[in-house]
Amino acid sequence: MPKHGKNYNKASEGIDKSVRYAVADAVKLALDGAFAKFDETVDVAICLGVDPKYSEQMVRGAVPLPNGLGKTARVVVFCKPDKIAEAKDAGADEAGGEELVEKVKGGWLDFDNAVATPDMMAKVGQIGRLLGPRGLMPNAKTGTVTFNVADAVRELKAGRVEFRVDKAGILHAPFGKKSFGPEKLCQNLSVLLDAVNRMKPPTSKGTYLKSMAVATTMGPGVHVDTQTVRKFLED
Repeated sequence: MPKHGKNYNKASEGIDKSVRYAVADAVKLALDGAFAKFDETVDVAICLGVDPKYSEQMVRGAVPLPNGLGKTARVVVFCKPDKIAEAKDAGADEAGGEELVEKVKGGWLDFDNAVATPDMMAKVGQIGRLLGPRGLMPNAKTGTVTFNVADAVRELKAGRVEFRVDKAGILHAPFGKKSFGPEKLCQNLSVLLDAVNRMKPPTSKGTYLKSMAVATTMGPGVHVDTQTVRKFLED
């Protein structure tokens, strides 16, 4: 088993691993356990009752968070010349067509999100092997393949989180920074959980939210009682 440092062990003392906490309590405990000197990201991990090997049970989407993610995303837009001004006016850090594709082919990947218009996807597909493994490939399901590039760019700049269940049926997603405090983090988490809940596949049987935990970048995880999620979303 991996060994943890003294700061981690000390932070863990206030968390009972045998207890499943209410959502808001879990967020507060995760913050209490944060000990790093930098502004840690707060993440949620959700084990879903889905089988991702079936395409109809793939849970994937994106949602803008009311308080953002605590950083300004660097956004590029792959588009034809008539959309470049619209993209840049909306805040895109870079926008262009084939020349931008060639720049990425040359090794430039200095961005956090990519948007593409549908008529550019054939060209963007040429750099899919570079973008895909880094989670940068535009996708219609997350709203990043669209002719409405202005709205897509603004959402990404404001703080939109993308989520996707992995092969093990677990969904990992950030929902803010330690410095946000419990109230803003709970607001963000509520929006994220509501989006995930709404995406339950019709073919998914049994319990959908099987287990859940929240944690800061360096801190210990805090298990959540999934039975409290519904009340949390209603409050």
